Amino acid sequence: MLPLFSLELSSSRNDERVPILPSCILLGLHMNVALFVLPLAFWSGLRITVGLTLAFCLMRQVRKPSRWLGRPFLWMMNKSHSRLTDWGLQHLQVAKNFTVLDVGCGGGRTIQKLATMTNGKVYGVDYAAGSVAESTAKNAELVATGRVAVVRASVSALPFCDSMFDLVTAIETQYYWPDLVNDMKEIRRVLKPGGTLLVIAEAYKYGGNARAHDALVKLLGKGCMSVTEHRELCAKAEYTDIEIREERKRGWICVMGRKAEA
Repeated sequence: MLPLFSLELSSSRNDERVPILPSCILLGLHMNVALFVLPLAFWSGLRITVGLTLAFCLMRQVRKPSRWLGRPFLWMMNKSHSRLTDWGLQHLQVAKNFTVLDVGCGGGRTIQKLATMTNGKVYGVDYAAGSVAESTAKNAELVATGRVAVVRASVSALPFCDSMFDLVTAIETQYYWPDLVNDMKEIRRVLKPGGTLLVIAEAYKYGGNARAHDALVKLLGKGCMSVTEHRELCAKAEYTDIEIREERKRGWICVMGRKAEA
């Protein structure tokens, strides 16, 4: 046990007695220091834990928005992707009789844009219930008249018959596809002979903002692809007439491939 009384040391000089603090007080001081340091470590660890949890929830909502929590993210994506979508769509001709599919329709803004470009029916597909609900609400009037239909499904198993669409679009969604080559082939299945797949992304490897965007995408287990990698992917999925457009200053990329004529 620690002694409760103070000790004294004799000094060889003038034979003075120098008191030393009681051991119980020393123990108290150590405990106070420990109690002071512990909260600092605790709050630091708590901040890191909360930060990681929020980042995980954010990426989860971006990847698969829920019906209620995902709404703000869908609104933000509608706004942030609008100029990117306009830039990509200007690279192709959309005939007035086209039947169109938007894969990964998110908040439904691209569906709305496509419906102004064709008199044909526009379909949207997304595997997140929140996205389907928001896209349907965004295009409520067009849904009511039969011009638009939004369904919940995966790009890996599209619920449409073969050779149904003249055009399929995919805006900022390829990062989330589970099997790029086979998913591209699944899209080719539902394209009509001569139909076009249009893939638009706001970043690509070696592009203007690739480094920052790639860091976020890697949290999903993916990464940005280069122009060459995009071209090779289209070729592996058996697309023809592959064209790629770049907006180097902004780091945008637009990839087009056709389904071969029968």
